[in-house]
Amino acid sequence: MPYETIADLPPTLRRVLPKEAQEIYLKAFNSAFEDYKDPVKRRFGEPLEEVAIKVAWSAVKKTYEKNDNGSWVKKNRAGDF
Repeated sequence: MPYETIADLPPTLRRVLPKEAQEIYLKAFNSAFEDYKDPVKRRFGEPLEEVAIKVAWSAVKKTYEKNDNGSWVKKNRAGDF
């Protein structure tokens, strides 16, 4: 089921991800939930929620990564100092 707000995300996500990453997760999850409603679009008949979770984490990982302490931090982009 799509999330309406960040407050609806699972508590573990809200605890470990920075707010911006939570927003990315929410938008990507909801978009994937809509895009993959048709089971034909999902590989091997994966459940819709599993697909949406994978898409959402992939979106977060494009901008964020875990540091040496295990905390999620924004990635340094080329040219950022």
